[in-house]
Amino acid sequence: MQKQDLIEKNPIRHLKGESDAKESSRMGLVMARAGVGKTALLVQIALDSLLQDKQVVHVSVGQSLDKTKLWYDDMFKDIAECCKLDNAGEIHDSIMHNRMIITFNESRFSLAKLEERLHDLVQQNVIKPSCMVVDGLDFGHTDRTVLEGMRELAKSMDLQIWFSAVRDETSEVLSPAGVPAPCNAVEDLFNTIVLFHPVPKSDCIDLKIVKGSAAVSKCGKLLKLDSRTFMIREDCN
Repeated sequence: MQKQDLIEKNPIRHLKGESDAKESSRMGLVMARAGVGKTALLVQIALDSLLQDKQVVHVSVGQSLDKTKLWYDDMFKDIAECCKLDNAGEIHDSIMHNRMIITFNESRFSLAKLEERLHDLVQQNVIKPSCMVVDGLDFGHTDRTVLEGMRELAKSMDLQIWFSAVRDETSEVLSPAGVPAPCNAVEDLFNTIVLFHPVPKSDCIDLKIVKGSAAVSKCGKLLKLDSRTFMIREDCN
């Protein structure tokens, strides 16, 4: 498979809202319990932008630089092997030049620090991202004003920003749209919200869209996450 074919056929783009009039200045959220593939989904969203020769910032809260890089290397390798991508090694090396990873200790993340680092990178012509993923932010201890600030950042920098959030399994509180705690009170700040729903007796995890455009492929199938490989698929059983 050629690179352009992979871009056009990648099902992840249905989640990113690229069928809408404008891709940028959007915020998306993926929610699930711990350890079921949220990071993998964010990395695949980022890889889709990288494959289109766009620049990406990955903000990792509580995870090391090396471990974050490994997620990208492993996911790209799995995608390349599955799709039999031509010149995979060359493509990998070229697109990773457009990725910047910023790490924070959990206790040291702040919007002000993130904005400062981003603006420094842009002013120094290091990177001008069109996509940013924020993995590991503790929504249970994040004030709404921080997320409002992130939305303003998305607008000012013409960014699409995707977040991961751990679902609170101890709470049954849901927003009117069905968004669980701890994100039930901030659903209005996101354009797209994705919930992971494991399928009984299956290796599939349904990607349920509770807000935003439906994650349905061109052939009409609901998008799924393969819990064995963490890849987005249409044919997971």
